[in-house]
Amino acid sequence: MGFLDLTASAALFDMDGTLVDSTAVVETLWRDFCAEHGVDEAVLVPWSHGRRTPDTVRHFLPDLPDDRVQTIVDDLERREEVTMTGIVEIPGARALLSGLELPWAVVTSAPRELAVRRMRAAGLPEAPVLVPADEIEQGKPHPDGYVRAARQVGFDPRDCVAFEDAEPGVLSALASGARVVVVGLLESDVTAGLERVPDLRHVRVRTTR
Repeated sequence: MGFLDLTASAALFDMDGTLVDSTAVVETLWRDFCAEHGVDEAVLVPWSHGRRTPDTVRHFLPDLPDDRVQTIVDDLERREEVTMTGIVEIPGARALLSGLELPWAVVTSAPRELAVRRMRAAGLPEAPVLVPADEIEQGKPHPDGYVRAARQVGFDPRDCVAFEDAEPGVLSALASGARVVVVGLLESDVTAGLERVPDLRHVRVRTTR
């Protein structure tokens, strides 16, 4: 992985794993969930990366009624909101965001309150546009979030560059039409041929205008 010098009309960022390193916190919470509900953590934890909490709960507990699912989701999200220990920036995130001279947005599978808290805990600037999981109809891998973010920053997704670390997010950004950069070590058929960087110290984004 080398250094990427990119130009775009706007930059769209996933949060967890792309801007914020929350892996230890998130995986611990999901392992606790698996122990409580008899789910195989070796299957759930990889599947959950990049997906909304309600989507993961419904996928692994498909027979539960909606009200019970919502109770579990509310509990998980409360635990996440009060667990900020160990939340840090992905290397280079603060410098990259602070130096951007083009519109940017965050598109996350976290709800708004949790996203704001995690960005703040990691010492990152507040996103001028935030598209969180609880304000869109369909989460990643559906393109809804990236399409909405591009619209809110005033551009077509095809004029934007999106940064992602998880397969559902990569699929979402690709489906929106954005140029996709993989951050980190994710490798799959979906990422074949995509640009990639090990972290955000290895990229610069400049405006096309």
